Amino acid sequence: MISVFDLFSVGVGPSSSHTVGPMRAARRFVDEQVAPKADQLAGIQVELLGSLSATGAGHGTFDAVLLGLEGWSADEILPEQVDERKAAIEASGTVQVAAQLGHRVDVTLRVEDFIQRPLTHLERHSNAMILRAVDSQDELLAEETYYSVGGGFVVAESDSPAAELAEADASVPYPFRTSAQLMAHCRDTGLPISKIMMANERAHRTEAEIIDGIWHLWEVMEACKDSALAREGPLPGGLKVRRRSPAWHAKLWRDDPERSYAYWQEWVNLVALAVNEENASGGRVVTAPTNGAAGIIPAVGFYATHYGPGSTFADQANRREIVTTYMLTAAAVGVLYKEQASISGAEVGCQGEVGSASSMAAAGLCEVLGGTPTQVENAAEIAMEHNLGLTCDPISGLVQVPCIERNAIGATKAVNAARMALMGDGDHRVTLDDVINTMRETGKDMSHKYKETALGGLAVNVVEC
Repeated sequence: MISVFDLFSVGVGPSSSHTVGPMRAARRFVDEQVAPKADQLAGIQVELLGSLSATGAGHGTFDAVLLGLEGWSADEILPEQVDERKAAIEASGTVQVAAQLGHRVDVTLRVEDFIQRPLTHLERHSNAMILRAVDSQDELLAEETYYSVGGGFVVAESDSPAAELAEADASVPYPFRTSAQLMAHCRDTGLPISKIMMANERAHRTEAEIIDGIWHLWEVMEACKDSALAREGPLPGGLKVRRRSPAWHAKLWRDDPERSYAYWQEWVNLVALAVNEENASGGRVVTAPTNGAAGIIPAVGFYATHYGPGSTFADQANRREIVTTYMLTAAAVGVLYKEQASISGAEVGCQGEVGSASSMAAAGLCEVLGGTPTQVENAAEIAMEHNLGLTCDPISGLVQVPCIERNAIGATKAVNAARMALMGDGDHRVTLDDVINTMRETGKDMSHKYKETALGGLAVNVVEC
């Protein structure tokens, strides 16, 4: 089973599929295939295909690959380390292959050496990269094709998914890949969705480790928001998009110092904007389940912890309980999207990123607010139903316009979906499985120019200044 710590992981911006995933793929390549032959290594070849090439410059893909080849971990590297190594590589043209893994080999490699094939889409996934290692005679030492399938998840051509899934099923008490299976577990056990997910997590960690791990993710989300509020100047990348969250924050503190319920939407909007501005700046974020949609889970989580039942500023223990319930429930719904469809904008458009995050957040909030499993499923279904067909068309390939505002809209949709579900009794005509399958089929039918290629939509209809 996919873990809450798979769906929510710490990384750097601006993209989980285009930054975090390629860094992880490159690190995996040098760890598994290059390090054992480090004494023979003379060169590295990088080939980027499809969306990784088409929008790689705006998403930081090229630098991420170089850092991964040096052995840096996307979960641990800090933004200042990213900047330091990028500058050093650019100045010297030398990559310290596997240095972070204890097998340093200096190799001449620059971004302009990468082979780019933006219009080539491999059948398995459009986010593809081929890495090769060669010796001094230009003879091949190792080669592997990797797919960055969304949310920082990486799959190699040589992986055997069927065997891994069978092994995973046997390791947890309540395996599920569909909402129908998840609801059956809830009915049979009388447990809410968060407890089903917790039981599965306990197959690999203690409950204390799970709670502490979730709280760590929450603290990174909070730090991400706070970092954005302290920044100044326009966002990087050339579009000169101005940061709005610091000024919004100052205005909100003047207008609503008590964070009253009358202003809940403004606060939710603020958190979503702040997190995604930090992501666009290359800051440290939590994939939730992707970087492009990273603001939705923390924004709706802000609503849950500040306006949910029993939530107070002072009651830290209660906040931990709310956050744990919220994140576990959201993760359970995220499992359904990963198993049945996709969370990759390059595969199904932004419905797979903002749509899935909105659905996950709606489910988590609904349970925190006292929803039954069927009401929680309904909340998740409502949120996705009204994100169907959402395209991924970032201007200049940067996760700024329309991505940042889209997170705020997705967050408020999630809150509304949860509240709508709570007004009902859980009985609903369209199941969550129905809407996930519809999202997958819609993504298949969507033109590739609307799937993170910057070849259509706003990306070509807005003049870059």
